[in-house]
Amino acid sequence: MTDTPARLLNLLSLLQTPREWPGSELAERLGVTTRTIRRDIERLRDLGYPVQATMGAVGGYRLAAGAALPPLVLDDEEAVAIAVGLRAGAGHAVDGIEEASVRALAKLEQVLPSRLRHRVSALQAATVPITSGDGATVDPRTLTTMASAATGNERLRFTYRKGDGTEMQRLVEPHRLVSTGRRWYLVAYDIDRGDWRTFRVDRVSEPFATGARFAPRELPAANAAEFMNRSLGRMQPKIRVVATVQAPAEFVAARLPQHLGAPQPIDAMTCRLDLEVADSLEWLALRLALLDCDFTVHEPRELVEHLRELGARISRAAG
Repeated sequence: MTDTPARLLNLLSLLQTPREWPGSELAERLGVTTRTIRRDIERLRDLGYPVQATMGAVGGYRLAAGAALPPLVLDDEEAVAIAVGLRAGAGHAVDGIEEASVRALAKLEQVLPSRLRHRVSALQAATVPITSGDGATVDPRTLTTMASAATGNERLRFTYRKGDGTEMQRLVEPHRLVSTGRRWYLVAYDIDRGDWRTFRVDRVSEPFATGARFAPRELPAANAAEFMNRSLGRMQPKIRVVATVQAPAEFVAARLPQHLGAPQPIDAMTCRLDLEVADSLEWLALRLALLDCDFTVHEPRELVEHLRELGARISRAAG
């Protein structure tokens, strides 16, 4: 193989499998000498790939974990598997997926060959989605279109369905996507309204980037999550939740959506939640149960009663 860039990519693809490769086997696979393999290994190291070498009869080369993630080389099957997984997760607003996976999906789908995009779409169409509690689902293509437009500072046009069912065209400057655990929202500057707005992504259809660039505006909040929290607070009455959780504050914070606020440490193994949130009692009970640790709710009384009834129902179901 005389094409050095192509040979390096093939070598990198082999090294990214979880095993050690003897130099002789790599040379045989790539049709070159072991001396060429050693030179190519040095080239990869110069490019930042942490290739480790071990000596001895069973020694060889392998790619180790580095300080930063180098570019990955994926074969067709791997690329399709990752794209399908990201689309499935993004489409259901799973807590913890959030914007990072949408950005990754947007980048991956941008470079997928058309034959692989067709396979991803076919696999996605053949699966049955599990909807959220209110039946709202999100098309991953809508998320990736929005994420790409926000990253590229490109104006976005779409059809938006209001709560009463009426539809209208909106032209916006997208800022960020925010996941609340149940739904995706787009935080954007509405050109026609001349103000910042939030849009439920499951109510968006036919989004497309217009190609018109814009200079990012200053968001009237510290970040998109804070702006989203304020917006939800204006739309729904807030419930104050006070609870003691038998777990470290950092453990609890990692299991709560950011918009719910941060737990306050009491000691090394206990923390306190004092939140004002615009959510239903049912959803709050589920969020607390998913903390995977013991907790005691002090208020509101309605949440305490709901948890008591839910606990009794679960106990009966367990026999």
